[in-house]
Amino acid sequence: MADHHRLPLIRRPGALPPAEEAALAESPVRSLDEARERRDLMQVGDLARETGKTVRAIHLYEELGLLMPAARSKGGFRLYAAEALLRIRWIGKLQDMGFSLGDIQTIVRQWEHAASAPGAMKRMRDAYARKLEETRAQRMRLEALECELEASVDYLDTCDVCDPQRLLSACDRCDLHAKDLNVPELVLGFRAH
Repeated sequence: MADHHRLPLIRRPGALPPAEEAALAESPVRSLDEARERRDLMQVGDLARETGKTVRAIHLYEELGLLMPAARSKGGFRLYAAEALLRIRWIGKLQDMGFSLGDIQTIVRQWEHAASAPGAMKRMRDAYARKLEETRAQRMRLEALECELEASVDYLDTCDVCDPQRLLSACDRCDLHAKDLNVPELVLGFRAH
């Protein structure tokens, strides 16, 4: 509802903590949303603490058009709404998926300039679907590597019982391992010349 259609806010005395009541009394509040907004805004340092990001990172997001302050304080400090927390977490998740800040900037620009909501949603769905496939393929590679590492560690665990006087060149014909045991490639690789 537009501000000119809102009725003035009537506050019951004592409904807010004394400090907030005094702060609101100094300047008139025109709407309930405005009163809520004043209490929900946070400075960049608070936003950095809440998100685990640096102040510089948050300023960079702003420079790239990925994040916008909701207002400025009387002293000129940037003030951010609570939804900035969500936006920063979203940026972090996209970075975790492998998107660069430039990629994210492109996504945001395309979203803002989309001709239609279905078109914008399809574009995001396609980007997420590609990342999902890449993630699944990467997970499969990592699971195979995990198995190879486990087998290599198991194989190498027997090497600490080997005679300390034994020469490294004797490892190629080790008699501590069963002859039919498949030697992991991660072990064979350092033996190969």
